[in-house]
Amino acid sequence: MNRLDGKVAIVTGTSPNIGGAIAKGFAAEGAKVVCTDVSEPTAQTCVEKIRADGGEAFAVTGDVTDPEHARSVVELATDRWGQVDILVNNAVWFNQKGLLTMPVDEYRRQLDIILGGAFLFTRAVAESMIRTGTAGSVINVLSTAAWQGQPGNIGYSTGKSGLINFTRSAAMELAEHGIRVNGFTPTATQPEDPELARRMADALGRPGTGTYPMDFTGQFPMGRLPTPSDYVPALVYLAADESLMVTGTNITVDGGATAKYWPWTPR
Repeated sequence: MNRLDGKVAIVTGTSPNIGGAIAKGFAAEGAKVVCTDVSEPTAQTCVEKIRADGGEAFAVTGDVTDPEHARSVVELATDRWGQVDILVNNAVWFNQKGLLTMPVDEYRRQLDIILGGAFLFTRAVAESMIRTGTAGSVINVLSTAAWQGQPGNIGYSTGKSGLINFTRSAAMELAEHGIRVNGFTPTATQPEDPELARRMADALGRPGTGTYPMDFTGQFPMGRLPTPSDYVPALVYLAADESLMVTGTNITVDGGATAKYWPWTPR
C-alpha cells in the first residue's frame, strides 16, 4: 500500500525509537521525508535506513526552539519537493526530574523544546500549506504522561499536557484552510533497537525501586509494552487523506494504559 504516495512529511526528533519509526513508516507508505534532529548522526542514520529500503529522505540538523531552523526546514522541503503535506512534532528532551529537584532553567528548556518547538514548526508549516493551498496534517506526539499525574517528571508531563490544548487551538485556527491538527498518544515504549532497549532497562531499573517505584510492564493491561512499529498504522491514518474530517482530537495507542482502573493489577 502507498497511502502517503506523493506526500511530503517533516518529522522532528528522528531517534531510533518513536521518531525514527514514524519517519520510516511514512516512507514505506510512499511519503518523501525530512528527518530532523539536534544530532546530525541521528538524523542521518534515519535517512540512511529509509534510503536503504528504497525511500526518499534527507536530513536537517538543528534546534527546534530556533525559529530560523523551523523556517529553513520548511524551505528546504518545498525547494526540493514543492510543498509540505505532513508535520509530526515529535522532538523532546527526556529530563526526568521532579518539582523539588528540577532546576528552573532546565524546566524552561524542556518546555521550550516540547511546546516552543511545536509552536514554531506548526506555524512555519501552516504558513507554507496556506501558500501552496495544501490541506495538510499536523500531528503532535503526546504521551500517557500528558493525561495522568506522574511524579518525578514535572517538565515532561507539563509540556506534553500543554500539547493537548495546543492541538485543539491550532486545529480551530487552521480549520478554515483545510489543515488538520491532531494529537497522538503513545505510552512507555519497548524500543526495537537493542542498544536503546538496554539503556531503557537501565534507566527504569527493577520494578519497585527508585524514588517513585513504577512497574510499567506489570501494570500493563495488554501484557507487553508497545514497540514503535505498533504506533505507525495510527499515525499513517492521521497523515493520510482518509482522515480528512478528523481534527482537534487525539488517537491513543497505549494498550489500555490510560483506561485501566487505578487499583487493578493485571498480573
